[in-house]
Amino acid sequence: MVGQIATLRRLLRRLLTSDIDLFVASLIVVIALMLGIVVARLLSGLLTDAGVPDEVEGTLFERTAQRLGTSTVKLVSRLSGLFIVAVGTVFALRVAGVVNAGLLIERLADFLPRVFVAALVVITGLIVGDKAELVVSERLRSVKLPEVNTIPLVVKYSVFYIAALVALGQLGVATAAFKDMLSSAAAGIYLVLNEPYTIGDEVVIDGQRGIVQEVDVFVTRIESEGREFVVPNRQVFESGIVRVRS
Repeated sequence: MVGQIATLRRLLRRLLTSDIDLFVASLIVVIALMLGIVVARLLSGLLTDAGVPDEVEGTLFERTAQRLGTSTVKLVSRLSGLFIVAVGTVFALRVAGVVNAGLLIERLADFLPRVFVAALVVITGLIVGDKAELVVSERLRSVKLPEVNTIPLVVKYSVFYIAALVALGQLGVATAAFKDMLSSAAAGIYLVLNEPYTIGDEVVIDGQRGIVQEVDVFVTRIESEGREFVVPNRQVFESGIVRVRS
């Protein structure tokens, strides 16, 4: 009889504990939803008061957002609210003791902030890249060189690349290839503006000898005996250039 009573007490204690955990988890979700809504509205107001809508007006990202029936400010504020709700849900699952979800919850708790930061970096990079292109174009309007027209685009996509590098780094994605492209773009700007060699010159780059066929922002193309070599501009700087004079 005593054993049955003890068993019944343990069962009641488990049920009561389970109900409390479920109640607390539900309360956490409700609070996270309310807090997410408050933060989204508050952030939207702060960004509007700070003049962000005027700053992003006319950028490609803002135009795209408007075509989708939203705006940059709304996207950022809603993203912040969703982040709070997601984090609250993860903690609620942990409190509720969801079966076989411990490892998943831990990974989500580590991954969600990274996704949030990566998304903000991408949005910021797209906006800053567009604005940088406009500013550089305005500053270089009086410069009468054909190569100048490529500089604003290079600046714009360089900002995009940097944003992509940071975002991918947050997500744990290898970014070596993107770093190489950014290095090649920076080297390409120098080559286009300073012209250490031009189309038709015979050069030796990293052991490859040939006639320069094309020089763009990312690569230099040289041809030798019917074969074309595509050399990344960063490699031009790393290995050096030899101009062959007749």
